[in-house]
Amino acid sequence: MKEIHGEGILKKLELLLTFGILSITIVLFMTNRLRADLVAVLALLAFVLVGILEPVEALVGFSNSVVIMIAGLFIVGAGILRTGLAQMAGNLLLRYAGDSEKRLFILLLLIVAFVGAFMSNTGTVALMMPIVVSIAISIGSSPSKYLLPLSYIASFSGLLTLIASPPNLIVSQLLVDNGFEKLGFFQITPIGLIGVFVGIVYLFFMRHRIVPKGMRKTNGEASHPLSPKQLAKDYKLGGTLLQVNVPEDSSMVGQRLSQLKIPARFQLCILKIERKSVEGIKFLPMTFQEMAGPSSIIEANDILYLQGTAERVEDLINEYGLLLVEQGSDAEKLVSKELGIAEVLMTPHSRLINKDIRSVRFREMYNLNIIGINRQGKQLLKDMSKQQLRFGDALLVQGSWDSIELLAKETKDVVIVGQPKEHASMASANGKAWVAGAIMLLMVTLMISEVFPAVISVLIAAVLMILTGCVRNMDDAYGQINWESIVLIAAMLPMATALEKSGGMQLLSEGMIQVLGGLGAIGVLGGIYLLTMVFGQFISNTATAVLFAPIAMSAAISLNVNPYAFLIAVAVGASMSFATPVASPTNALVMTAGGYSFKDFAKIGIPLQIIMFVVMMIAIPLLFPL
Repeated sequence: MKEIHGEGILKKLELLLTFGILSITIVLFMTNRLRADLVAVLALLAFVLVGILEPVEALVGFSNSVVIMIAGLFIVGAGILRTGLAQMAGNLLLRYAGDSEKRLFILLLLIVAFVGAFMSNTGTVALMMPIVVSIAISIGSSPSKYLLPLSYIASFSGLLTLIASPPNLIVSQLLVDNGFEKLGFFQITPIGLIGVFVGIVYLFFMRHRIVPKGMRKTNGEASHPLSPKQLAKDYKLGGTLLQVNVPEDSSMVGQRLSQLKIPARFQLCILKIERKSVEGIKFLPMTFQEMAGPSSIIEANDILYLQGTAERVEDLINEYGLLLVEQGSDAEKLVSKELGIAEVLMTPHSRLINKDIRSVRFREMYNLNIIGINRQGKQLLKDMSKQQLRFGDALLVQGSWDSIELLAKETKDVVIVGQPKEHASMASANGKAWVAGAIMLLMVTLMISEVFPAVISVLIAAVLMILTGCVRNMDDAYGQINWESIVLIAAMLPMATALEKSGGMQLLSEGMIQVLGGLGAIGVLGGIYLLTMVFGQFISNTATAVLFAPIAMSAAISLNVNPYAFLIAVAVGASMSFATPVASPTNALVMTAGGYSFKDFAKIGIPLQIIMFVVMMIAIPLLFPL
């Protein structure tokens, strides 16, 4: 008896500790004093330290397929953004929307609902987020106005088809397990259509209140103010850039640039060499580009990119029998997958100050060419080798992206301006929008057809994005993953286990039936919906459905009413994940990108939940009579 009594006390203590930890976690989320991912990890550690969760149980979220899938979707989204596919889709959408911001808002949410009807809401948000951000920037609006509605409508879209959301599949399988017919593919669609309609109407009128305080409008020019294209324009490179072709009979063929001494003899700078090769598959010639250097050997049919005056280039052409390809060439041609340009500033104690460019041996130190100087707003492009560098000068450098990224780590003599890694990634993916589109289409097809589990389909797409160059390399891929969201979701998933182990879930379910049983079927239906919805704000919709679907089935059988109505209520309630950033992976995805706080979700989400409760308590009994 003493052992039983002791076990009872221990169980009550575990229950109190569980609700205590959850309460503190919720308060910390609401106050926004600590980052959400840190709060989630602290809560996870608390459950382990008090003995409610074993370490293995606590860490299981980090191996959850949903977490891995979200990480993969970040990489897929980066490929869509890097290649310009997001910009193209945004431009197409803007063309149909015209000048109407209202029409754009509604059209965007309708597209999200359609896409979300055939794939997970997490996948929908991850795919649409780059497009939404691109559109917002292009029209000078804050992405925050669109990202929260994107998440909410994606949650509603989970009710449009059987496969759109895990809770739908869970309740359908439970019906089969209890001898009922499974849900049809479109059986839940009317409920979803009602949800999407009400959601869009509500968000349309609330859209101006969604933007968090302090979040300002952006514009397209501000998104990449120091892009290579803008730098080339600022330094007026177009007028000084020329291209020449080296014929087979030119005396330059076979010589090293160090032997030719072109900068000293002609006051010209060879910026890069473009060369076509037919090695390997001869009917697929490839173009290679390299930065010109002293050891570069000139080959027949090379294209040389020269910086200098037309008169000096004409002297070079006459000397070596070259052919002028293009004069006043587009400076953007200096930027490619391999090569780029960037701007650097000299530090106050730089060793380069008061030295001329020839003596500082910048190329030998950093493997980069200095191709422009900005001095007090004036561009110096002629006779640069004779210019003495001064503090305050900005230097335009050209070379391989790898060398530019190495220079970015230099802090003693120069400081690089802007984000060379970002520009290198975009240059690498340039022209591959159709590749990214094909990969995205393949991923969606695999997910809809269920050839592989969803996480495998996403990982296939992520790997293809890297192999095809839509994402530059593995370092770039890792850099695109929002680790705050990943840690937040992974740390929150085991909390459902803590609730179940401590008996908290059983206590709540039994109490609900005892309290609401006297109100009849409608009262119990409303109670199940509300309890599912409330718990769905702090644990995943999948875990919520798993926990509450059996309770709903048991209640329906005991009351001798239609179980479809009760289980649909669970599926709907689990999808109403609007009041907290941890209610759904989609909320966590948009939280950082939109600059939202816990209060923003509560301010917009709770009124929507109240409206949906009233609507669904009318719609569910009408469509699925008790």
